[in-house]
Amino acid sequence: MKTKLLTALCALTLLSSATPAVAEEDKSLDALVDVSLVRPGCFVATIGGTALFVVALPFAAMSKSVKKTAHTLVVVPGKATFTRPVGDFSSLED
Repeated sequence: MKTKLLTALCALTLLSSATPAVAEEDKSLDALVDVSLVRPGCFVATIGGTALFVVALPFAAMSKSVKKTAHTLVVVPGKATFTRPVGDFSSLED
């Protein structure tokens, strides 16, 4: 009887003192969606923005806003496509 009580007490002590493991979020779905849908969309936006920038370049040059136009139409989608970490959508929220 004492052995069973001591065993149960030891087991209870070990189980109650164990710290819970912190589970990290599974980011595999984010990475899959990013690589299969978001990156190709950003790439298309980069190509389209580049074409639109070429068309808008004479007007941007007349208004002296070439840098701002290039940044908006080419650089922002390009960074979203090529320099953003896979699965990280925080830079797209801007």
